[in-house]
Amino acid sequence: MPFSSVFPRPLRLRALVLASISCAISPTQAENWPQWRGPRNDGVSLETGLPTTWSATENVVWKTSLPGPAGATPVVWGDRIFLTSAKGNELVLISLNTDGKILWERKLGDGDQVVRGDEGNSASPSPSTDGKHVWAMLGTGELACFDFDGNEIWKFNLQDRYGKFDIQFGMTSTPVLDGDRLYVQLLHTGYYLLAALNKNTGEDIWKHERQSDAKAECEHSYASPVLYRDGDNEFLLVHGADYVTAHSLKDGSEIFRCGGLNPEGKYNMTLRFVASPVAAEGLVVVPSAKNGPVLGLSVHAKGDITKSAEGHIWRRDENTPDVPSPLVYDGLVYLCRENGILICLDAKTGKEYYMERTHSQRHRASPVYADGKIYLMARDGVSTVVKAGKKFEVLATNDIGEAVSASPVISNGRIYLRTYDSLVAIGKK
Repeated sequence: MPFSSVFPRPLRLRALVLASISCAISPTQAENWPQWRGPRNDGVSLETGLPTTWSATENVVWKTSLPGPAGATPVVWGDRIFLTSAKGNELVLISLNTDGKILWERKLGDGDQVVRGDEGNSASPSPSTDGKHVWAMLGTGELACFDFDGNEIWKFNLQDRYGKFDIQFGMTSTPVLDGDRLYVQLLHTGYYLLAALNKNTGEDIWKHERQSDAKAECEHSYASPVLYRDGDNEFLLVHGADYVTAHSLKDGSEIFRCGGLNPEGKYNMTLRFVASPVAAEGLVVVPSAKNGPVLGLSVHAKGDITKSAEGHIWRRDENTPDVPSPLVYDGLVYLCRENGILICLDAKTGKEYYMERTHSQRHRASPVYADGKIYLMARDGVSTVVKAGKKFEVLATNDIGEAVSASPVISNGRIYLRTYDSLVAIGKK
């Protein structure tokens, strides 16, 4: 496929809209944010007219206190918001309206695990919604479905069904909702599983045991699966245990795989993947970790392309992200390093346009695009708004005044920031 057709105008990204949440909209209309990384599972919003500046008081429409910390992003559908949270030792699902009022709270489980000091806990996977039901997963393995009134539809523990988790910092992968299915990725010591569940019942549709020769901590993946769909070409990307693999939606069988993310000659026994891949039209951007390589792969790859040039579009070997996932928009790839350095690459070639520092603090949230801007969020609550494009330009630096590890969420003219203390709605008053 020629690159002229691979990277057409930005609005062609609509070809990737997930079947369960697709809707024809114009950029001036509101969008739902139904799961982690938004309506197209890529961190891109088509909304305009959003605030560029805010503070703990400026452009704050409302602020609602939460019962405990979490890294899960909220999801938004219409006038409803859902998020998971710790509440002491309990783990809960909370429903709010878009006026910031808590409507209901449901206990999902016990046994919150705080990891790496202040880095995360068992309420790290984000919920998903289709406008009628909401699905929530916890690092403890609890997976449940509720209707919008808070009635439980089904619930079970993934560890009871598939075996005990053996993963150092908890199972933080967020399932992908698509049509009548919920895709779950569980990669940990000794077991690498991909499963498709019936979203209405929680029952298995199929499960696929993925193969890997990863060792030690490299077997652990904190990344989330990603769906690619463009016409007849569709697959699910699974990232972790030294490989990225693409799988058939029909039965989970493997379409292609690529390693080389943890070189054999200097194998890093602690190279666990946290950042998830991102799929744009014709391109899969695959991160690794700890300053390892980032790959640009073709969506038409087949078989094992680890040691083959086939399917490889470009490769970047250093100055790469660890936790934040890549962002692709309008033929450009944005990589946010954990130290706040933002990198802009050409999506066709991997050519670097700039590598510039934003805010010098830890960045765990993934960048989000909207309204010609890239929104970055640091752990200390400082966000940097950068103008999208090949030239680096900081438009604003904003401090919400609270610790944050969740990615920003954009819906209906507002930016939602989930801090360790609160849910904050940023918008024009």
